[in-house]
Amino acid sequence: MLTIKRLSCQDAQVLIDGAREKSKEIGIPMCIAVTDESGNVILFERMDGGKISSISIAIDKAFTAAVARKGTHVYNELCVPGEPTFGIHISNGGRFCVIGGGLPVYVDGEIVGGIGISSGTAAEDLVVAEAAVGRFDVWRAGQS
Repeated sequence: MLTIKRLSCQDAQVLIDGAREKSKEIGIPMCIAVTDESGNVILFERMDGGKISSISIAIDKAFTAAVARKGTHVYNELCVPGEPTFGIHISNGGRFCVIGGGLPVYVDGEIVGGIGISSGTAAEDLVVAEAAVGRFDVWRAGQS
């Protein structure tokens, strides 16, 4: 029998709040997705002005980060012709996203979910995702 740690809705809301705050700071309304460790959506928010096309991208970034347990930007660097990882972007029914802006979420060294951000550039999306995970880590430390 497995015991699995998983983000709660409250945890996911902390991540979304952190992403929203950073998005406002940089002036880019984002689509923000938070998934559980299996890549299933827990919460999603499209800020006013977030791109319609970014809805599914944010969800796929969160999925990829959770199930692959690495930031999507890492796969962007690895998924190039001639590299062993090339082609991974068409796996999982095309849901595997190699655009920066998706990060795994860990608690005590265990994967508990993923966050995906989309509507800016890949670099802007990553900055927002990092801010969200940072806020979550600080919040968790205060819960102890």
